[in-house]
Formats: sequence, C-alpha cells, structure tokens
Amino acid sequence: MTPHSASAGSRKSRLRLIVIQALVFSLFATLFARLYYLQVVTGDDYQAQAASQSVREIVQQPQRGLIVDDMGRPLVANRTSWVVSIDRTMLGKMTDSQRTRLVARVADAVDMAPGRVTKRLVTCGDPDAVIGLCWNGSPYQPVPVATDVRQAVALRILEQPEDYPSVLAEQQSVRAYPRPYGVNLAHVLGYLSPITEEEYDKARADGDKSVNGASSVGRAGVEKEYDRWLRGMPGYKQVAVDSMGRVLGDDSEVMGQPGDTLVTSIDAKVQGVVEKQLADTIALARQTYDPVTHMNYKADSGAVVVMEARTGRIVAMASQPTYDPSVWVGGITKKQLARLYSEKAGTPLLARATQGQFAPGSTWKPLMTVGALDHGFSPDTKLNCSSNFQVGNRLFKNYESESYGYITFAQALQLSCDTFFYRVGFHFWQKYGSDPTDVDAYDPLVEQAKKFGFGKPTGVDLPGEASGRIADRHWKLAYWKAMKGYYCGMDEKGNAPSAFLKLFAHEFCLEGSYYRAGDSVNYAIGQGDTIVTPLQLARAYASLSNGGTLFEPRVAKAIVSSDGTVLKRFPPAVMGHVKSSKAALSYVDTALQGTPKVGTLAWKFIDFPLDRVPIRGKTGSAEVYGKQSTSWVATYDKDYVVVMMVSQAGTGSGTSGPAVRKIWETLYGIDGMDVNPRNAAIPGTTPPAGLPTFMKDGSILPPARKE
Repeated sequence: MTPHSASAGSRKSRLRLIVIQALVFSLFATLFARLYYLQVVTGDDYQAQAASQSVREIVQQPQRGLIVDDMGRPLVANRTSWVVSIDRTMLGKMTDSQRTRLVARVADAVDMAPGRVTKRLVTCGDPDAVIGLCWNGSPYQPVPVATDVRQAVALRILEQPEDYPSVLAEQQSVRAYPRPYGVNLAHVLGYLSPITEEEYDKARADGDKSVNGASSVGRAGVEKEYDRWLRGMPGYKQVAVDSMGRVLGDDSEVMGQPGDTLVTSIDAKVQGVVEKQLADTIALARQTYDPVTHMNYKADSGAVVVMEARTGRIVAMASQPTYDPSVWVGGITKKQLARLYSEKAGTPLLARATQGQFAPGSTWKPLMTVGALDHGFSPDTKLNCSSNFQVGNRLFKNYESESYGYITFAQALQLSCDTFFYRVGFHFWQKYGSDPTDVDAYDPLVEQAKKFGFGKPTGVDLPGEASGRIADRHWKLAYWKAMKGYYCGMDEKGNAPSAFLKLFAHEFCLEGSYYRAGDSVNYAIGQGDTIVTPLQLARAYASLSNGGTLFEPRVAKAIVSSDGTVLKRFPPAVMGHVKSSKAALSYVDTALQGTPKVGTLAWKFIDFPLDRVPIRGKTGSAEVYGKQSTSWVATYDKDYVVVMMVSQAGTGSGTSGPAVRKIWETLYGIDGMDVNPRNAAIPGTTPPAGLPTFMKDGSILPPARKE
C-alpha cells in the first residue's frame, strides 16, 4: 500500500467518526431539548394530568326524601342497611384463580350463589350482562353485591381484610316503611328500582345532575310522580389512589343534598281502617255462598276510595290484592316479580282504585237521572217499575223480578229499579237514535256521562291511571272493526268453544256495529260495555256533593325541604264543572238521602245517626257475562265521598254495606247513635288545612288546628 493511499483511508475514517459524533451530539441535544420542554415548559400541565390519573371520583348517593301523611306520620322513611360491595379495579389485578376463590368466599358469606355475585359485577351494556342484576354505575365505584347483610357478616369482612381483599362493607340508606296503624298503601306509594341506561343517557343529555349510573328512581305511585323532588342531589368525593387502585386519601368533596319531603293528604288512621275493612270484606265474601252460581263468591279484587268532596284530595285509597312495598328494597327476585304480575295471584301490582275498570252497575243511575231531568223528564215524572221490560224479542228483567208499579225518579234511585231506567234509555233511543246504523245520533245520557268526566283520566297525581270507557255508538263501531276478523273467522269455521259464543260470533259478524235499543237500555243502568274506575266514580259523586265541580284528585299537599321550608304547595285543582242544571243536581242529591233511610242501603244503616251525619248513597250489583256480580256502594256527605267496590262478591249493600258504614263511623267518631268528634280518626272530623311542622331535631309535629 502506498503512503498516499494510507493517508486517504485515515482521512475517511476520521470523517466518519466526526459524522457519527455529530449525529450523537444532535440526538443528545434533541433529547435534552425535549426533556427541557417536558419538565420546564409544560411540566405543570403534565403534572396535573398525572395527578388526575391517580384521582378517582366516587358518587355519594343522597338520602331520599320522606313521604308523610297529613299529620306528619312517616309513610316512607329511610333506614341504614349493611351493604357488601366489591372493588372491580382491585379485583381485575388478581389472577383468575384468586378472583374465583374470592367471589366464592363472598357468596358464601352473604348466602348467595357465586354465579349471581358474578352477574352483579358485570357492567350493564356488556354482552353477558343480565338486566336487573348488572351494574349500571361508575366503573370506578365499588359494586354492591348484597344488601341488608347481617351485621355479624359485615363486621367479619371488615375485621378480616386479608381474607376479603377488594371487598367493602358499609352502611347505606335504603327505603323503610314504618306502617303507622298497620297501613300498606303500596299502590299509592309506589317503589324504586335502578335507573336504566336509556334514562341515564337522557338525563345527561338534559343536563340533569340529580341522577347518576347508580341512582334508584321512582317506578310507580308518588315515588314516581314526585321523583325529582324526593331524589335529592348526589355528592361527589375525589380520592387519591396508588397504581394498585388502593385509596391513599381524600382529595376533594362536593356535599350532596338530601331529598325533599312529600306531605300527602292521606290520613294513616283512616287508611288503616279502610285497608282492614276491604280485606275483611273480601275474606268474608269468599266464605259466602252465591245462590246464582252455586259456589262461594270469588271476591277476586276490590278497592276503596275516600275523598274530600270539596277539594278532591285523597284521604285514603286501598286496592286488593296488594303486596309488601319493601319487597323492592335491595333488589327483587325473578320469583317475586313474577308473582306481582301473575294473574293466578290476582295481579297484585295492578292498582284497582285507579287502574281497575269495572261495569258501574246501578251506581250509574244517579248520573243518568241528571241527564234525564235536563232533557225533558221532570221530578213529577212517574214510570212503571215493572218486573220486566221487553225490547224487541228480548225480555229485560228487574233485579229479582221485583215490581213496584209507577214510581218517581227518587223512588227509582232508592229502590234501584232497573225497568224504570230501561224505559228512560229506550225513550231517548226512540227519540234520537232509532236508526242503529247512525253512528252520530245524539244521546243525552252518553253526553251526561262525559260531563261527569267519564271516558278519560281524572288527572290524579298517580301514574298509569286508566281512562275507563263510555260504550257509545262510536266505540261500538270501532270495536266491531277491530274484532270482526276474529269473530267472522270463528263463525265461518264453526269452531266457537260454546253455544253462546257460536251465536254471538254469527250475530256480531253480521250486525255487530249496530247500536240497538238493547244497547241503550243496558247503558242506562250501568251494564253492557261501559266501564269505570273506582276513582272516577268517587270524583263524580263528589261533584254531586259540591254542586257540580270536578276536581283533579290529589295525593300531594306540599313539598317541604329538609330544613322545613315549604317549597311548593298543591292546592285543589279544578278540572271543570258539570254543565247541568242546579235543579237536577239538587234533586238527585236529595233523592240519594233516602237510600240509607228507606232504600237498598237501609238494612245496613239501622240505628245509624243519619240526622247528624246525613249520608247519601247508591248501591250497585254489576253483572258481567261469565262472572259473579260486582258489589258497589257509593256514598257521600258534604265533607267526604266513600266508594267501595269488590269484584265477584255479590250485591252492593249485602257485601260492601257493613264496611262502608264502619268507614263513616271512623270518620266522624260514631258509636251506635252517638257522634263524638273527639273520637274521629281525624281531629275535628275534617282534614287539616295546614301542614305538619318540621322541627330542627328531625321530629314532626301535627298541623295546628284553628279552634
């Protein structure tokens, strides 16, 4: 190798070394510049982000507001419950075998199947989530797997953390039912259940911060109707955690706000009597022989409504069958839920007072009387109360084929004469609607029912109210269009299950849309396809008492904050007025005073002080094909309306009369012929105008009464 070539190679090596050194220097310069940028220029921002990643937000559920009666007695309160929860973050850091052993250990401690515990830990929305069991709350919040755990179990978990890593046991607030005077009130109070994903998403979209993924919300009754007042505002606590998810300490906290108290118009003392009387009446009816069907009465359901006649406020309301409202606390099982919807059990979840729909029977006649007196008939009118009345080829009989000759409207109401009102209905059919195909024919009696508010909801502050049905010409045509395919098919195929249905299907297919005279006479006595709720009937009778005002029935009286401040009052709400003559309303009011004196209710009101407590009343025994008679008693005075209904239980007065009398005795402090207001269930015999007083120590005093 020549000296020249060696020298050239050495220069190339030095050049490469310089390039490499430059590259290394530039890399270090870039690294140091980036480090300076991260630590000095943007150091504060990244430090804040790092800190936020080690802080978790935990929701603190607020204590739900109380629900109290008109005297301040708690109907729904809160109690503490030991709840066992599992922190899924820490659980996720365990091996599969460790998780399996821990879940099995927790399940054994809380007496639950391991599979059920596992299902509770799954987030709602995941593919393997089970509705009703999955967790709908924050992923950073411990998931409750067992509620109402025995204290000994909770303490064992707390004292042995090494055996229960990631498991928490703490006391939480849940709904409690003090049951003053033994009241149940399930259908009025309602219940709670976890918020759904759709509800939570909607709340977030609406900017509603009062709910979160772990909230429970009202599902029925006043719990649902006034949920936004009762639920309160949740609090939020931020806690610092380490890389293993263990809590290091509190970072910050936003205090929650407890829910507001709902003051209702319900009086627990009256409610207790009403519920007992309804239950006892049903039990007695089931032991009573029905001479028509030759078996005991089924008495499958019933309802009672006690309403203030001059305000529409609900004093007491009971339905049977019912259920224990506490069954929803801590989560309901599939078996329990199935029973609430079970027809075999009587569908206990259905509130008969507001959602049950029944033929009104003869309790319909006072309303028809008002319509008749406003359209040509007079108080002097006398019609034949014969043993039967023939329409076409059909004979319509009076109840038990009684015959009283020519009588007035007042006597017809007191004796509950069917054939008298058959003649009234037939008269209007002949005068206005003898063409059975004329769907728009005028019917004064149908219009009268609408004036009293039937055929649509009353507007009561309870969700899910039924509207009832006025079976007029328009309804019959609509029903025929909806059902003609079914019945015409049955007629063509000849597969009717009975001779009655075979004939019915044939006639229905041919002329089922025709509104005939038979429909009109049946309608006039509250039979046929017209159905009402007990609450609708009570509201109508209240309008007879107060001169024609239709109130929206109300359970709520006021909303009171946790510090005793009245936030909102609910005054009586007028929906409308019965557009009928005062003379007609007054005539019916006077006539109904005779029912407990000399009419169908008299044998149940012997030795009752009617001179001091002048009750008006009407009985009813509604007949439905294939069922036993429905018992109705509708009564009122200037202060109250008391309506009772028991399905498939016989006559109105015979079955429901004694219970209705007992309720009136409770309202006025009646013992035999003595009336002692001091013994009345409600002090002063009428509900208080004021509200209970909420003391700072948490006690509640009854409303002060003006002497």
